[in-house]
Amino acid sequence: MAEAKKAEKEVKEEAVQVTEDKTEAKTAKAGKRSSKAQAEVAEKEAKEAKKTEEVDKDVVKKIKQKPRVKKYTKNQKAARELIETDRLYTLKDAVELLGEVSKTKFDASAEIHVTLNIDPRQADQIVRTSTSLPAGTGKTLKVAVIADEKQAEEAKKAGADMVDADAIIKDIGKEKIAFDVLIATPDKMGELGKLAKVLGPKGLMPSPKNGTVTADTAKATEEFKKGKVEIKNDANGVVHVAFGKVSFKAEDLYSNAKAVVKALSSSKPTGVKGVFIRNIFVSASMSPSIKVDQVEALKEAKK
Repeated sequence: MAEAKKAEKEVKEEAVQVTEDKTEAKTAKAGKRSSKAQAEVAEKEAKEAKKTEEVDKDVVKKIKQKPRVKKYTKNQKAARELIETDRLYTLKDAVELLGEVSKTKFDASAEIHVTLNIDPRQADQIVRTSTSLPAGTGKTLKVAVIADEKQAEEAKKAGADMVDADAIIKDIGKEKIAFDVLIATPDKMGELGKLAKVLGPKGLMPSPKNGTVTADTAKATEEFKKGKVEIKNDANGVVHVAFGKVSFKAEDLYSNAKAVVKALSSSKPTGVKGVFIRNIFVSASMSPSIKVDQVEALKEAKK
């Protein structure tokens, strides 16, 4: 009996020993895997630390760079001193000040820039219209006309520079643009549709909205030659229009500026709600801008 108990005890001890040996073996294997994993993690962390260090060096370099400071010339400083930055000018006062702030050696263009409350990505909020400037633009525009022989001849008599439809279309196809305004009759728009990729980006695609698609080519030619300008928004919802030259008389520039504001205020798209014109600035080529009181400008335009 005692021997049987002794044998049973030995068997139990052997079983416990085997279990412990297996546990140690598993632990050893796990330990090997853990060491390998730890090495991989350490290597990965080292790479990330190196990248972070490189980024930090780049940041330090950028920080060390001197900030760019706009330096104005003597004439630019003098022009800026003439403008009261905290004042909203009337349209008339702003236009009269243009001659003083323009310091260029050439006859600078008088420009009006209007920020609109529109989303240019929406088709029902696009602004595109035109108006005739009472005193003209001060520029000689080259007008091209695409129409049948009779209408082309009438346009030529009215002052059109190019009336050979086939030659004009051929040149456009080669991306040779030798005109400032393109006028076409409705029946010719099918041919021009194929050239929209060339004319569209340049803002030269004829449109009924600005009077460049018309059956009366002679009248359209005459209007553009006398000073008709196109008014349209850019990708940021801003309208830029040159309304004459600084050398114009102040009253002529003022009448032109009023014509632009009036035409713009009456072309509010149906998709725009609330305030249409956000702000107005007037400037000359390469001159600082003059901020205009848009509420007063709209009142002036109606007079």
